[in-house]
Amino acid sequence: MATITAPRTTSLTGFRLDLSQLGPNWYAAVMGTAITANGAAALPVQVPGLLGFAQAVWALSLGMLAVLVAARLVHFAKHREAARAMLLDNPATAVFYGCPPMAMLAVGYGTLAVGSSVIGTSAAVGIDLALWSAGTLYGLAVAVGIPYLLITRHRVSPLNANPTWLLPAVAPVVAGALGPALIPHLASDGAQVAMFYGCFALLGAGLLGTLLLLPIVLTGLVHSKLPSLILTPSLFLVLGPLGQSTTAVNQLADASRVAAPQLATATLDLAELYGIVVMGFALLWLGVALAANLRALRAEMPFAMTWWAFTFPVGTMVTGAAGLAKHTGVGAIGGLAVGLWVLLVLAWAVASVRTVAAVAGGRLLR
Repeated sequence: MATITAPRTTSLTGFRLDLSQLGPNWYAAVMGTAITANGAAALPVQVPGLLGFAQAVWALSLGMLAVLVAARLVHFAKHREAARAMLLDNPATAVFYGCPPMAMLAVGYGTLAVGSSVIGTSAAVGIDLALWSAGTLYGLAVAVGIPYLLITRHRVSPLNANPTWLLPAVAPVVAGALGPALIPHLASDGAQVAMFYGCFALLGAGLLGTLLLLPIVLTGLVHSKLPSLILTPSLFLVLGPLGQSTTAVNQLADASRVAAPQLATATLDLAELYGIVVMGFALLWLGVALAANLRALRAEMPFAMTWWAFTFPVGTMVTGAAGLAKHTGVGAIGGLAVGLWVLLVLAWAVASVRTVAAVAGGRLLR
C-alpha cells in the first residue's frame, strides 16, 4: 500500500511531511470521518448533543478533504513518476483510486444533511451538487479505468484477490445512494426525473460490478488467504457495497415520491425486501470480519492505514439500517442502527487517534 512518512522532530517548526508516497488510500480517512457524521444524522433517535457532534465531525471531514486534495495536487506536481507508478504499475495501490470519489461524495452529502444548519441550505446544496458531480464523474472513470488496467496492464491473479479489489466498483453505488438527497432541491421536474433514474443506473452499474467481483475476492481469500496481517481489516470492505446499496434503495424510495410518484409503492417494496435480505448477509459477514480481526489483534497486528476499513463500511450499514427502520417501522432495526453507529464511532476514534500519533511520531504508515 502507499505510504507517507513524517520525520520525527522535536520542534513544531521542523515538522514536515514527505508527500512523495502520498497515495489515494489516505482518502479512506476522509470517508470514515464523513460517514461518522452522516450516520449520526440518519439515526432514528434524538439525543442531546448528537447534532453538535455530527456538525463538528462533518466540519472536520470537509477540512480533511480540502487539505488532502491540496496535498495530492502537490504530489502530482512534484512526484509525477511516483504518482504514475501508483496507478499504472502497482495494482495494490491502483484499486485505492476508488477512495477519492467516495470521499467527495460522502463529504458532499454530509454538507447537505448535517452542514446545512450551519452554512445555510443554499450553500449546502451548491457544495453537495459540486462534490456529487465531481465525485460521480471521478467514480465512473475509476470504475471503468481500474478494471481496464487490471485486464490490459496489471499482472494479477484471481487466486490472490482481496477485498480492496471491490473499491473501484463501489464508487458508483455511493453516487447512486447519495444523489437522491439532491432531488428535492433541483430546479425542474426534468432534472429531478433525470437524477432519479440516473441514480438507479449508478446503483446498477456499481452493484452488478460488485457481484461480478465478489466471487473472485472470496475465491482468493479461501485459496491464498490474506498476504499480510495488516490487510485483515480489508475484510470489512465487503460490507461497503452491501450497506451502501441498502442505503441507496431506501433513499430512492424517498425520492420517488417527488421524482416518480407512480413508482413510489414499488420502490418502497424494493427497499424493504432488498434491504432486509442484504442486511442479513451483511450482519453475517460482519461476524466473519470481526472474528478475523480479533484473531489478528491477538497476533499483534500493527497499526496501518488499513484500519480505516473499520469505519466507512460499518457506516454504510448504519445508514442502511436507519433507512430500513424508517420504512418498516421495526424498532429492532432502529436499535441495530444505533448499535452499529456506536461501533462506528469507536472504530473512528481508534483509527483517528492512531493515525495522528503515527504521523506525529514520524512512523511509516502503510
